[in-house]
Amino acid sequence: MLSVCMATYNGEKYIGEQLDSILIQLSKDDEVVISDDSSTDRTTAIIKEFRDDRVVLFEKQKFGSPIFNFENSLIYAKGDIIILSDQDDIWKADKVEVLMQYINKYDLILSDADIIDIDGNIIEDSFYLKNGSKKGLIKNIIKNSFLGCTMAFNRNILEKSLPFPRDLPMHDWWIGLVAELYGETYFIKNKLISHRRHDNNASTTSEKSEYSFTRKVLFRMSIIKNLILIKLKSP
Repeated sequence: MLSVCMATYNGEKYIGEQLDSILIQLSKDDEVVISDDSSTDRTTAIIKEFRDDRVVLFEKQKFGSPIFNFENSLIYAKGDIIILSDQDDIWKADKVEVLMQYINKYDLILSDADIIDIDGNIIEDSFYLKNGSKKGLIKNIIKNSFLGCTMAFNRNILEKSLPFPRDLPMHDWWIGLVAELYGETYFIKNKLISHRRHDNNASTTSEKSEYSFTRKVLFRMSIIKNLILIKLKSP
């Protein structure tokens, strides 16, 4: 069983197109778990219009944070395989088919993506190339390669990742590093989504960071501290 986990907030412009691209690839036993952080637009209304029993919607959440909104969707996931999804991207038609070729060999897999603008025009041909994406624990503490909307992982990585530490800089960075620590990661060369960049993106991965050098150092110190803590708690 696959659980596609999504966090939404005021995503009415693109959520319908994204769900169309996801649901057509899922079996009747799979699910899309959506946690909505009290959207004030028509996001939840559009989701309900699908009238699809595979869509599980948690409305009126009050996290004020994409990190803990995503955590909420992950907590309710029932599948053995978890696929993260943003509200405003578009899945390529073969995404699930390709993922299934790798997911039993690795604990966490990522795909490449092309990057599109608000109108769907490609502005970058390869997220990997733009971001310098590579595997490796130390490499990814220094510079994050883990873009959540390109990630899929097994239930062991999910359980190791939860609950999220309260001082995480970003959820996908955390899950990727947990997988580097406890499992085997793999970067698929295929571009399996079109990742949409616009002013309202919750994640700034691949974009120039607005944070100061001191803040970046503190983020990494927090990540390292929490990785050490979960390692110490492990049997």
